[in-house]
Parts: sequence; C-alpha cells; structure tokens
Amino acid sequence: MPRDPNEPVRLTRIYTRGGDRGETSLGDGSRAPKLDPRIAAYGAVDELNSSLGVALAGDVPEPLRAPLERVQNELFDVGADLSRPWSGPDDKLRVAQAMVDGLEQLCDSFNERLPDLKSFVLPGGTESAARLHVARTIARRAELRAIEADEAVGVNPLARVYLNRMSDLLFILARSANAEAGRDEPLWRPGGAA
Repeated sequence: MPRDPNEPVRLTRIYTRGGDRGETSLGDGSRAPKLDPRIAAYGAVDELNSSLGVALAGDVPEPLRAPLERVQNELFDVGADLSRPWSGPDDKLRVAQAMVDGLEQLCDSFNERLPDLKSFVLPGGTESAARLHVARTIARRAELRAIEADEAVGVNPLARVYLNRMSDLLFILARSANAEAGRDEPLWRPGGAA
C-alpha cells in the first residue's frame, strides 16, 4: 500500500540489521560509520528531546508546556538536518533563521517576567526546574557535538546556533518553573556559605 504524502514516515519493522557492522544510514540514504561525528550530533539531539519528554511527563507548569512541546518537534528537524550531508541551504528539512528567531522570542518573553539575576543559579528548586536544567546541559553537549561535526564534515551553521539558543531557553524555562511554583531559586554562594 503506498504511503500517504502527509505521512512523514511509515515503519513496518524497527530493526533492519543494517547497522550491525557499525554503519548507519544518513538522512540522504548514504552510509556512514556510527562513529561519524554527525551521528554523535543528532544522537545528542535525540537525547535532548528525550530529556524534554521526561520533563513534560512530570508536573511542568502549564505556561511552559506548549513552548516545550513546540521545541520537541523542532528538535526532530534539527536532527534531520544534522543527519544529512551539508552542501548549503536547500529545500529539505533544514534549520532556518525563523526557528532561531522563535527561540529568541521565547527567551525574551519568559525572561522579562523573571527577576534580574544577582548570583549564579544552581540547578534545582522544583523537580520541573531540575529536569529542565538537566535538559539544558544536554543541549550544551549537543551543541558541542554539532560543532565537532561541523569541523569534521560540515553541518548547517544554523543548527549550531539553534542548539546554543536552546540551552539559553532551557535555563530561562528552568527559572520560570521555579517562579511559577513560587519557589526560590537555589543560588550559588562563594565557598558554599549559608
């Protein structure tokens, strides 16, 4: 039965045995070693997306839910972009400036509701905030993997920028989760002073 054009993928079986010898398919169908830096980059993006799924499965404050669901979907686009060899912009799934702009708008919107920072914030507070901080650190790692892939084989520069903004957004949303719960943020104190 032919696939519906509105159906992005149809998987009838999950394992293919195609990667048993240490190779996998890139988004354009070409084969690459599983140690290819692009695989590490989109693998880290997948880990980030899974971490956001854990955050959303918890008691995330309602105003944060829709933005997190949106970026979860966008992270699939980022992963698709990183999984395809880069030779410049094309009409395929690529991170676009509008996606970066959307993250910046979310950052500005949520940050304007927060008090100014006067100390470094420690990860924690509410469980939602802590989960978002964990996701933030994974976003940083995904960005580093994308930089490594770019230096080795070239990737869309906007994918790197998107991941950088994503970690900024997750920091702001972690602070927002604490604010929404009326919880003080854990703040760094030099030498652990009380």
